Amino acid sequence: MSSLQNLNIDPNATPEQRKQMIFNQVKSEMALANAQELINKINNNCFNLCFQNIGPSFSNNDQKCVTSCMDKYMEAWDIVSRTYVGRVQKEQQKF
Repeated sequence: MSSLQNLNIDPNATPEQRKQMIFNQVKSEMALANAQELINKINNNCFNLCFQNIGPSFSNNDQKCVTSCMDKYMEAWDIVSRTYVGRVQKEQQKF
């Protein structure tokens, strides 16, 4: 999280405003890290599944397989993410 070191915080900001700025930066960096992880996992898993025999070009079946794999993987990721966020929010409400 090297960009946190470069975070420009207004010296006139209140402690609560500073806290919110840092929280927003961390949240943004986590979202970026999650997106990168999703792309890496899709690339690894869908490539291994769909491209058994690599030739000079991709066949129509290869393209359909990759599209289907990516759609399913992203849908599953979305379900897991929403479920996780929901559980975290429920836990926060307990406190």
